[in-house]
Amino acid sequence: MNNIVWHPHAVTRSDRSRAKGQQPVVLWFTGLSGAGKSTLAGALEEALAAHGKHTYLLDGDNVRHGLCSDLGFDEAARRENIRRVGEVAKLMVDAGLIVLTAFISPYREERDLVRGLLGEGEFLEVFVDAPLALCEQRDPKGLYKKARAGEIRNFTGIDSAYEAPLQPEVHLINSGQSVPELVDVLLSALRERGLLD
Repeated sequence: MNNIVWHPHAVTRSDRSRAKGQQPVVLWFTGLSGAGKSTLAGALEEALAAHGKHTYLLDGDNVRHGLCSDLGFDEAARRENIRRVGEVAKLMVDAGLIVLTAFISPYREERDLVRGLLGEGEFLEVFVDAPLALCEQRDPKGLYKKARAGEIRNFTGIDSAYEAPLQPEVHLINSGQSVPELVDVLLSALRERGLLD
């Protein structure tokens, strides 16, 4: 590492942010499988695009097709998955983007690690809170059924822990409200922080 030196660029984060007319930020959606993270992140991205915002959505399944295709699902591999995504999100914030991520990211320590990569106010933890029973009922990918049958090991909520955020910037209870209603809550949270007009 002694021979690796950070190369500063003439065009700064502030320049890129100003050119896009927005403050970059990471919205980190966390919650159980089936809680609605990807659905809500996608719906929010659509709403932000309608407001003329420059965004990118990093989704848990999608990064496993490329960036993290070499990783398994044991605890160490899952931590590395989140670390890599955090580093990519940091670069995207440097590019001036509003970054949305949808990852179970079950451990507080790994979410805090990503928060630590970013500046003050650049990481908003969004806890998509849905009861396990409801997530199992939804089970869009059939994963809970496989986990209950012993076909999947280390599955969050079944035989692996989920550490709920203690003080998320946004806490969404996703067990009765509609997607548009929850997106409105998210947009309001962004407005309150001066991230959206």
